[in-house]
Amino acid sequence: MSFSKILLLVMLSGSLLACQRSAPSKNTPLSPQSENCRTIPHREGKTKVCGQPQRIVVLGPYLLEQVLALGAQPVGYADHMALHQGDYDNPSQQIPYLGNRVETQPVNVGLAYQPSVEAIVKAQPDLILAPDNTNQYEALTKIAPTLSFEIRGGKTNLQAIGQALNRSDRAQQLTAQIQQQTRTAQTAFQSIVKDHPKVLTLSSDDAQSFTIMSHTNSFCGTFLKDLGFQFVYPKSLTPRDLEATQHPTISTETLPQLNAANSIILFGHNFNPKERGTEFSRNQLSPLKQAWQKNAIAQSLKASKAGRVYFIPAYLCLGLPGPIGTELYLNELKQQLLTPQTRKHVEAPNS
Repeated sequence: MSFSKILLLVMLSGSLLACQRSAPSKNTPLSPQSENCRTIPHREGKTKVCGQPQRIVVLGPYLLEQVLALGAQPVGYADHMALHQGDYDNPSQQIPYLGNRVETQPVNVGLAYQPSVEAIVKAQPDLILAPDNTNQYEALTKIAPTLSFEIRGGKTNLQAIGQALNRSDRAQQLTAQIQQQTRTAQTAFQSIVKDHPKVLTLSSDDAQSFTIMSHTNSFCGTFLKDLGFQFVYPKSLTPRDLEATQHPTISTETLPQLNAANSIILFGHNFNPKERGTEFSRNQLSPLKQAWQKNAIAQSLKASKAGRVYFIPAYLCLGLPGPIGTELYLNELKQQLLTPQTRKHVEAPNS
């Protein structure tokens, strides 16, 4: 199954673990505070959060990214895939792309869509950030105030999470920073967009079948749209297909129908729980690169002949649509798409 589907589909599980200790009422803090309370809107409704949460359980990398960018740290964490067993005692080697920013040693609380209620109880959180449609939502609300957010189309939840963490000012700064980065990038990519405007964006691990990353259904595409690129799609796809959470797929045999693309960006995903550090990033791309080079249909495309096929880790834009991921993704696009002459005029993104 593609990584995009892993990020966007719910892992179903029917059991809820009964907590052995006395639990507070739904969506109220473990230690209620009468001052500085905020009511935060989120996917499942509205939840009151008081004070400044110190023990935060985060379910999913796209939420962890925003927590770290806001200057907070997790006490518990659940990834989207079982990339690591046991607690995160060495997060820089255990959490892709974000681990070097984690200063704690978070408890491993399972998988983002299928967390361990028992492990979360042991972490004693005063706030839980969860993905939408997690099958344990009702149980989580009995442990601590729980906010549920969706990931789709490159949307972030900085303002809501910043409000929950009592860091609204920082959230506003980050939002302004992303907007400035985008404006700077639009200028940097202007000549390339003018000369090579049409782009085909696909995700794959074997170059045999491809998931279409559209201009609406993921940050991979929405950011490229913001830069000014035009997307090439099969004529059979409708606007509803392109906006669907279930990303459309095509076979290798369909590629010649998309030969109008000036450039092709392939988002690779090939995950192995044993991968660590730079190996994690490299191994997402290596099998796809080799398969693409050996595929006669792929090599017959105009973009391939012109040397305008680029490979980017899918994790960056599928899993990290916030401030940190934006910078990482933008750096990849600059390094690969911009010529040395153009690149030297690009300003470094704000840190």
